Amino acid sequence: MIAHLYDFAARAWMRLAALLAALLVASPAFALDRFQVEGYELPNGLQVILKPGYDRGHVAIRLVVGVGFDDFPCAQQELPHLLEHLLFSGLDGGGEGELEARMQALGGEWNAFTSTSDTTFVIEAPARNQRKVLDLLLDIITQTRIDAHALKLSQAIVEHEDGGHYSHLQRLLDRQDVSHDSADQLAVELGLKCAQRSDVNSLTLEQVLAVRHKWYAGNNMTLIVVGDLDRLLPAYLERRYGTLKSVDNNDQFGLLTINHAAEQERTLHTDWLGDSTTLHWFFIEPALEDMPPATLDLLQAYLDWALYTELRLQHGLSYGPWSQRDAYGDSGMLSLNADLDRQDVGQAKNILAQLLKNLQEKGLDPAMFERLKQQAIAREAWAVQGNTALADYYWNNLDDYGDGHFSNPVDGMQAVTLEQANRAMRQLFAKPGYLRIEQPWFSDNQIYLLGAAALAGLAILLAAGLFAMKSSRRRPEAEQ
Repeated sequence: MIAHLYDFAARAWMRLAALLAALLVASPAFALDRFQVEGYELPNGLQVILKPGYDRGHVAIRLVVGVGFDDFPCAQQELPHLLEHLLFSGLDGGGEGELEARMQALGGEWNAFTSTSDTTFVIEAPARNQRKVLDLLLDIITQTRIDAHALKLSQAIVEHEDGGHYSHLQRLLDRQDVSHDSADQLAVELGLKCAQRSDVNSLTLEQVLAVRHKWYAGNNMTLIVVGDLDRLLPAYLERRYGTLKSVDNNDQFGLLTINHAAEQERTLHTDWLGDSTTLHWFFIEPALEDMPPATLDLLQAYLDWALYTELRLQHGLSYGPWSQRDAYGDSGMLSLNADLDRQDVGQAKNILAQLLKNLQEKGLDPAMFERLKQQAIAREAWAVQGNTALADYYWNNLDDYGDGHFSNPVDGMQAVTLEQANRAMRQLFAKPGYLRIEQPWFSDNQIYLLGAAALAGLAILLAAGLFAMKSSRRRPEAEQ
């Protein structure tokens, strides 16, 4: 047993020594290769990603906790967001302001974000204080005392961020599916998104503490540090962050899936009066298991240019048409979008329908596809600059990380062929999709016509009244 423990300790120190050596001898070329990092797991399962960065005297820190909105049923989806705010409520009897002052004294700034899949703490700090900043971050995760008073304050903050008090009228509008923007509306209609907001005031202290215990564990976290790294940082992380507990967390909530039919075309009213209209044409992304993941990225770039060419350059209907990709539940949606004048909606629909028909019949233009593909490849050379951008890149691409490397998107783009892009395009547009028009209830012209009609009606009523009065005066004279 003693020999086994000795062997384990020796391997751990050898790993740390190798990592430290790599950091000490890291060349500028190594630092600028954003796909090569020093990554390893602490004994408690916490994944560490370290990278010498671009900017001296600065570090960008991201602590990614694998818990987000999608890990909870609709009525409880605000739990991770509420906990995120509670963890900033103060330490050692001090409040939120005292906690912020402690970070300011270290020369740093921080924030946190909750998404569908994770909760991430974001810190920018001077390199000289990186270990002190990491100490403070660890303290708020492990030592923040959450009580009923703090819960009430954080509930009010989250409610404000979500749009204010969730009134009975707003809840009714949500249930009737008339208060969402176009993408959210379609996702709700398909069953990919909750129709109503989670009522944050109904969430209890016990529920919040359970989330903290179940999800804020070493084996559910990734720590990313980019910049001017402390030479003793690996040993520090082993000693401090290695104390985080590990938990068995296999009972995760399943992602929402498409379980309802949606109307093919709907008009969503965004205001009372105006002529500005936005057209959205949504398509459910196909599963491209036998194609590189970059296939849909390149197809989107092609569609951006095609929309710009058709709707702006050739027809002058939209100043900035665009395509967009969104994820809801277990599905992705790609949309074709255009800002329009209300009177041009019908023409724009016909132009887009013809564009999709031509693409399906003739395929992508080979020269245009190759040009846009090479532009996308060239952009990768300057797309990520600075410690902050690099840390965010690692955060947003954790699914592509393994064995000290992030996948190079250039490799994926170069692997995409024209034939694959055409096949993906035809699968994407195989079904009609879902058309959503966002516009006010009335146009300026309609209000003018309604006003004119009202005035005309009033004039008719007045004339009729005057005529009736004159007629009533004549009758007595006739009787005499």
